Amino acid sequence: MIRCRAFLLALVVVLPIAKVAPAQEVRVAAAADLKFALQDVAAQFEKQTGTKVDITYGSSGSFVSQLQNGAPFDLFFSADVDYPKRLEEAGLTEPGTLYKYAAGRLAIWTPADGRVEVVRLEWKAVLLDPAVQKISIANPEHAPYGRAAVAALRKAGIYEQVKGKLVYGENISQAAQFVQSGNAQAGIVAMSLAVSPGMKDGKRWEIPADMYPPIEQAAVILKNAANRNGAHAFLAFVKSKAGRATLGKYGFTFPPVLTATTSAAPKKK
Repeated sequence: MIRCRAFLLALVVVLPIAKVAPAQEVRVAAAADLKFALQDVAAQFEKQTGTKVDITYGSSGSFVSQLQNGAPFDLFFSADVDYPKRLEEAGLTEPGTLYKYAAGRLAIWTPADGRVEVVRLEWKAVLLDPAVQKISIANPEHAPYGRAAVAALRKAGIYEQVKGKLVYGENISQAAQFVQSGNAQAGIVAMSLAVSPGMKDGKRWEIPADMYPPIEQAAVILKNAANRNGAHAFLAFVKSKAGRATLGKYGFTFPPVLTATTSAAPKKK
């Protein structure tokens, strides 16, 4: 009888604890241009599923080095497709999970009270304006948006004129912070940041997409994911209509959807 009571008492103590135990979170490494967009997507996912998404933001190239050294993430959202492919080739990803989730866009951004009237100038003229002494961009060594910015400057034929003005952020988010703080008078940033809550009141000018290589952004599930089911569920939500609509709200565009085609029936002779 004493043993039975002890067992029942243990159930009373253990069951409530098990009931409130939190669901295992999904750990995500994400490119800095996703700071607001993916945060919004994750909030919707958490509300729908109860699964928490813990996101760490940084430069895509830096994350690759961390992941190659065993950093404990379930999912990697890169600002380009090459970095996930590199991990895939190294056997560090779950086969068949690489997914191009969106394409990024470049914009020039200046503070609302800045001296440059962006709306009255062509984007190249903004960067050449004497009032712009420093231009912030992401470091092209490991940030896809930085490489795209340099490509746009070269194609526009103004790289040599402005290269002395360039200051480099560790990632695109830091590049945006430089111009927000006044350490630069203009920044070449991701459109997804330029339209974010903290920057939407500034002046912005989109750089035409044909001025730089496409910024195709991709995600992949890591081979050593601790929460594989959660990672698949979150990636599926990103692919969903709601996920894509949220990314679109932050200025992302989407690659064409490839559909299977059937051969036409042979004509009768």
